[in-house]
Amino acid sequence: MANTYASLHYHLVFSTKNREHFIKKEVRERIWAFLGGIARENKLKALCVGGTEDHIHILLMAPPAMALSKMVQLLKGGSSKWIHETFPEMRGFAWQDGYGAFTVSKSQISDIVRYIQGQEEHHRAKTFQEEYLAFLQKHGIEYDERYV
Repeated sequence: MANTYASLHYHLVFSTKNREHFIKKEVRERIWAFLGGIARENKLKALCVGGTEDHIHILLMAPPAMALSKMVQLLKGGSSKWIHETFPEMRGFAWQDGYGAFTVSKSQISDIVRYIQGQEEHHRAKTFQEEYLAFLQKHGIEYDERYV
């Protein structure tokens, strides 16, 4: 796409299936790094990856020609396959079906990075569900309580 320029940043949030506590501290850094690798291989740039035992946050810079749903499919599918192959004790691991995706302006990037890096501390006071609902409400997104 000659002469096409874009600055597209997304804050993705998704949890493990049934919010099970699969992502133990001892494997997190490897999973975060692998997700960053999936992003690189697919012309995405993971600016920050983090989370807790039951969910992740990824701040991505994306090309304009790639659909958001495709990005999430690549990240979730590739990481799930790798987790099953790499960590036999996590055979039952799966990501939830859905995801949250929020656009981020360039001026907000450093705040979002700090937020993602502070997930451990943040979730001492707030559950994932409370956090997720706050994101949906802040961005004016209608939702069905059954799926939150």
